[in-house]
Amino acid sequence: MPVQRSGSSFRRTFVTAAGAAVAMFSLLLTMPGAASAADKAAPAPERNASMGSTIVEHEGGLAGGTPAPSLAATIEGVDVSGHQGNVNWQTLWNSGVKWAYVKATEGTYYKNEYFTQQYNGSYNIGMIRGSYHFANPSDSSGAAQANYFVDNGGGWSKDGKTLPGVLDIEYNPYGATCYGLSQAGMVNWIKDFTSTYKSRTGRDAVIYTTTDWWTQCTGNNGSFGNTNPLWIARYASAPGTLPNGWGFYTFWQYTSTGPTVGDHNKFNGAMDRLQALANG
Repeated sequence: MPVQRSGSSFRRTFVTAAGAAVAMFSLLLTMPGAASAADKAAPAPERNASMGSTIVEHEGGLAGGTPAPSLAATIEGVDVSGHQGNVNWQTLWNSGVKWAYVKATEGTYYKNEYFTQQYNGSYNIGMIRGSYHFANPSDSSGAAQANYFVDNGGGWSKDGKTLPGVLDIEYNPYGATCYGLSQAGMVNWIKDFTSTYKSRTGRDAVIYTTTDWWTQCTGNNGSFGNTNPLWIARYASAPGTLPNGWGFYTFWQYTSTGPTVGDHNKFNGAMDRLQALANG
């Protein structure tokens, strides 16, 4: 004959089984593969870094770094992202800022919600402008991110007012400094991005980085200096030693605490050289 269970016995059995199921589900969530998937699925507002947002934490720098006074033939510029919201471009123009870079994308999961106001606003006030992509090599391939960038504001046109797109490759704000890649793997990822970007736009992407990060994560690889302009980040009175392969920088981000917009930069040349870069 079947054994009859009391109501309390049945409830204890059910609760025990349910607890075991919850414990097993929690264990699965902590496994490496599951954590990675959950991380990639994080909402966009939680995955929204900006150019230079990791620099002070890792390298420090002067709170209000001022470029060396000998840099006479330079043009002031700013870089902005969704963190700035709607930017007062008139104020920046009046202060002497003549060029701007606007964050377009990050990984393959984020698009700057203020991109139109920032990209068109800088153009309409008279600035030469371009867009940049914050790289997350742990999210997807270089080619996938280059295509996402071009498809969402990272293109280029020969109108004399559009600068080539920028690959912003810096310290990982979400985990391991080098995004879990070996030095050779990182070099290949960057080549994947830059070659795809050039095939889509006809331009070589500018590479934004720091000498310290580049040394750590690419082994100070020197194979990009002849093709990709360098945007060096260093919050000091001089740009310092450049990464291997580059004999000079094209842009220098010298502070993250400037007026109106924090990130201020110098173009290494006069206005006619900046126009030449825009024209390709």
